[in-house]
Amino acid sequence: MVNLNHIIDQVVKDKGIDRGILVEALESAVLSAANKKYRNTRDLEAHYSDELGEVELFEFVTVVEEVLDSYKEIDLGEAREVDPDVEVGDSLGMKMDASNFSRIAAQTAKQVIIQKVREAEREGVFNEFKDRIGELVNGIVRRYERGDLIIDLGRTEALLPHREQVPRENYRQGDRARVYISEVKMSTKGPQIIVSRTHPGLVAALFQTEVPEVAEGIVEIRSVAREPGSRAKIAVVSYDPDVDPVGACVGMRGSRVQNVVSELRGEKIDIVPWSQDIARFAVAALAPADVSRVYVDEEESALEVIVPDDQLSLAIGKKGQNVRLAAKLVGWKVDIKSETRAAEAELEEAAKELAAANADAGEEEEIEAPSEIDVDAEAAEQTDTEAPDEGEPVAAEVVGSSENAGEEEE
Repeated sequence: MVNLNHIIDQVVKDKGIDRGILVEALESAVLSAANKKYRNTRDLEAHYSDELGEVELFEFVTVVEEVLDSYKEIDLGEAREVDPDVEVGDSLGMKMDASNFSRIAAQTAKQVIIQKVREAEREGVFNEFKDRIGELVNGIVRRYERGDLIIDLGRTEALLPHREQVPRENYRQGDRARVYISEVKMSTKGPQIIVSRTHPGLVAALFQTEVPEVAEGIVEIRSVAREPGSRAKIAVVSYDPDVDPVGACVGMRGSRVQNVVSELRGEKIDIVPWSQDIARFAVAALAPADVSRVYVDEEESALEVIVPDDQLSLAIGKKGQNVRLAAKLVGWKVDIKSETRAAEAELEEAAKELAAANADAGEEEEIEAPSEIDVDAEAAEQTDTEAPDEGEPVAAEVVGSSENAGEEEE
């Protein structure tokens, strides 16, 4: 037989497959072909020999005194011709000639090897990319499939779904594409790598490549809010008091941020300093608008932001974009009011509280009035109960006026 060591080494080098997986595939293929030839009537095992460079096939039989199954048992006398020390009950392995397989058996072996190689390739690609989620990769646009883009990454192809494409970005076959790996999953057809051009992580990854301070961990991008193709906001913080996080990301004359903007095809980027104080963070996130004051509701994770009247449209932004991005960046609900509207709301609230207080006072008077009437009624009932009957003498004196008293003296 042909020495397989050279062939195995070449396949391992070309396909990047582990040698052990390929050897296992060869053993499985030879065993499958042998079982097919002998119709699974024998106890067979296949083992690859590195010294010989071939797959050795062994048939195992049990040593018995009287043979009942000639395929799986052997007489003691015949067994001792192979191994003089064998005893009854021992399992004896005998090497078979693996070169006697038929053409169909060889074809079966070939199919098993091809299948194993494909499985190994898929597993290798999956293992390579599963730990690269969140990385930037460069690829070549190969084709469109129902609106989705197929990107060639070298060893494999990635899928850029239509939902992950920026609306105004157009690609042609052969164009270079810089994409963000957002998901890697194993399907029935092999590993599927999903890439994106709209993911917020794309902006952070681009700054990591352009800004050394971000790559080294001196400056950290804490949050990213993005409306792909239009505008993005990032919040940065520095762990070195001598390094300005915003200035580091902007670069000399804006060179660093301009490189990111160019890669994003002109998408505007606002860089704001991150702060633990949520009110300060919200004020920075709403830039370039000026903010008068901020009311914080921690229970509802909501912010009420008051801005000057002439800054209201700037704070809200075109179609609400600025406040929408600020809310995403901060992670809280943001409600913006002008100073005039806030004053009106305060007056309305005060009027409601006054009306409610007056209403409560009126209800208390209405409740107290019936109680006095009830007391008088009870007193009257008590007097009627104590009045004497007609046949009894009156015990109480009736005292008249002073004029009546004078008339009686005369």
